[in-house]
Amino acid sequence: MNRQAQGVVLLLLGGAILKASLTDMYLRYVKAGLQPFLIGAGALLVLAAAMTLWYDLRHGTTADTECADHADALPNGAVPADATPHNGTADPGGHDLSGSGHSHAGHREPRIGWLLIAPVLGLLLVAPPALGSYAAGQAGSALSSQQVSDFPALPDGDPAPISVLDYATRAIFDKGLSIGERRVQVTGFLSDNPAGGQLLTRMILSCCAADARPIKVGMNGSVPTGLPADSWVEITGTYTDQRGTDAVNGEDIPFIEVLEWRSIPAPAEQYE
Repeated sequence: MNRQAQGVVLLLLGGAILKASLTDMYLRYVKAGLQPFLIGAGALLVLAAAMTLWYDLRHGTTADTECADHADALPNGAVPADATPHNGTADPGGHDLSGSGHSHAGHREPRIGWLLIAPVLGLLLVAPPALGSYAAGQAGSALSSQQVSDFPALPDGDPAPISVLDYATRAIFDKGLSIGERRVQVTGFLSDNPAGGQLLTRMILSCCAADARPIKVGMNGSVPTGLPADSWVEITGTYTDQRGTDAVNGEDIPFIEVLEWRSIPAPAEQYE
């Protein structure tokens, strides 16, 4: 691939990264804290592309340079015996009968290299959804009963707004002592429970979507009804000591006693 093609690929890739990192799209791939690094990487790629294209425009393409050097190395008016001149004619001695004294044979770049642009265009034009109920159903709960933690007091407010991960860890490892009788408010999407019903679920990231794992919470009481998997809901409820078992990895799944719920749009930041 010549420098022009390399410059175009770098430009498109850098532009795709900048587009994703300057909008909410990047949240479907990585954690929010990595946004500055994505912006920096995209800017460096765009700068490298601009320098590559500028150098190519100023000094000529690689193919032109090689062709000129090759022509200078031959006797005056001669071309390689296997070269095809512009009008397709050459004498038996290898001289160009067209009088041009120059041939571009053997310097054509393979066009297949431009296919490298295809995945970059896919990133620019197609925004994949965040991982949802299907991914949650294929992986076991990220909670492990071997973990131990100390928990601070719940935030102020009634109900107290906490994450699905916060509720689940307090329910499993603290047995609800740090929750007590208080009402909590959690937000997540619905995923199917192999044991029946639905689970309140949220995906957590260590770094990016490739290492995403689900946090699953079962529901009792006034559970959401009539909503398909991947629907987002806001749940207000209280702690219950009921447990379930994850069908994928056998870990405990805590439950919440649902007092009320409402359907909500998917948030911009869907991972915890």
